[in-house]
Amino acid sequence: MKKQPAKVIGSIVIGRQRGISLIELVIFIVIVGIAMTGIIFSINFNVQHSADPVVKKQALAIAESMLEEVTLQNFSDPDGLPNIVEASRDLYDDIDDYHNYSRNGISSINAPSTTITGLEDYTVSVKIDSAADLNGINGGKAKRITVTVTGPLNTTVLLEGYRTDYGNDDD
Repeated sequence: MKKQPAKVIGSIVIGRQRGISLIELVIFIVIVGIAMTGIIFSINFNVQHSADPVVKKQALAIAESMLEEVTLQNFSDPDGLPNIVEASRDLYDDIDDYHNYSRNGISSINAPSTTITGLEDYTVSVKIDSAADLNGINGGKAKRITVTVTGPLNTTVLLEGYRTDYGNDDD
């Protein structure tokens, strides 16, 4: 195939252009630079916040564990004496013993005075509402359990559960 000769109009040569001009190159570099800046900011943001889901998941696991621990206790004190709060968490034997329980640093029920490594920055608190109304179940037959866990990065998880006196047929 033959190449077409360039046409000359005045002092301007019109023909096939080979390569790119300096202006095109500068514009390309600017556009790529702006795009790279956006990508780097996005990656930086993701790296900075990559631990957030781990902290939230850990706080949720702590709250679920504490809520389960409380709901597995007896509804009323098995000692038969009302409002007797045991001395420490490993001796708690009913739901009401957990009312106003609070601890900085998470511990195991088997070793309540020892904080679990890695969970020092979490705080757990428990509130028991003995006058809760659960769809018409009241009169002391239902208790609302509220567990609040706070952790690093201003993470707060609040879980609520109910425990009814299903094992006692005094009515």
